[in-house]
Amino acid sequence: MVLGLGKTHIPYGMFDVERSADEARRFAKCERIYHRGQEIAWDGKEILPMLIEKHGGIDVEDDKKEALKRIFSIILWGELAAWRIAAQLADRLEPLEAKMAATSQAHDEARHFYVMYDYLCKLGYVPERLDRAPQAILDIVVGTDNLAYKLVGMQLLVEPMALTVFQTVREIAVEPVLTELMRYFERDEARHVGLGMQYLPVLMKDWNRRQISAMVTFQVRLMFWALWEQKILENDLVVLGIDPRKSLDRARKKQLAVLQTAFEAIGLPLDRERNYATMTMNAVIEFLFPADGVKAGLRGKLESVWNAFWRRPDRIDVTELDVHFSHAIKTARGEIARAERISA
Repeated sequence: MVLGLGKTHIPYGMFDVERSADEARRFAKCERIYHRGQEIAWDGKEILPMLIEKHGGIDVEDDKKEALKRIFSIILWGELAAWRIAAQLADRLEPLEAKMAATSQAHDEARHFYVMYDYLCKLGYVPERLDRAPQAILDIVVGTDNLAYKLVGMQLLVEPMALTVFQTVREIAVEPVLTELMRYFERDEARHVGLGMQYLPVLMKDWNRRQISAMVTFQVRLMFWALWEQKILENDLVVLGIDPRKSLDRARKKQLAVLQTAFEAIGLPLDRERNYATMTMNAVIEFLFPADGVKAGLRGKLESVWNAFWRRPDRIDVTELDVHFSHAIKTARGEIARAERISA
């Protein structure tokens, strides 16, 4: 723009979009994400000190402390990337309601970043670069200009992975302050996937098979890096008492739950779709993290990999995510936010 003349950056057409009844419902849910986020926002500068005082400080064995630092350093930088991605979406999504939902997420991710940093500092963490695998995942999602890919990458793939970490660490109760803090993180992150579930079908409604296949390939690209990350963290997970394969299966189940909802909205049920990229991914998972009961020896392992390659994805109920809304948390208003459901 020269001398203030030329194409404007003000989206005057944001109210001119024609909407079907289904799209109107989706946008209404996006708007509720924003308002609900306002209602149950919590104050990290209050909650973390409150939990530390309640439990008499942070006390964890040295080997587990190092494992927690390595795992949650990825979460720390992931929260910063999510903050940036949410800000990108808030800027570039045109419909008002979707823009509001992304803005709410940016606010949450900023809180998660500083709270996680404050917690890790209590463990003696010094910020450092990530390993190649988790850095690649975040760089790919931050760097893509495709809004649908950005939604899939963050809300429907990375967020379910983070939710798996939060839920699993909470369940093993490795450290009391972190255990309670995870309830707050879960409530926020589970709400964030709602934007992807509701708005992705709107972006994809006119896509052809080639475009859908390209997006699935993008997902698989992220998942290969995610598997590498899981392999890097395998020893740390074991130190904390977490089964890496079960953790991975839980993450995939959550990812399928949200992807299934988005894809079925455009008439593509995941449990009946054949895609050689995802079939290969299933085989790689089985090779790197064999499930219990695999026959001993190379032949048994190859047989397990072959069966995984041809296995159709199971149908997953979206209520898989409801567990993350089952925690009562204290809001910045001093009120207690009770359990609710994402699938409602």
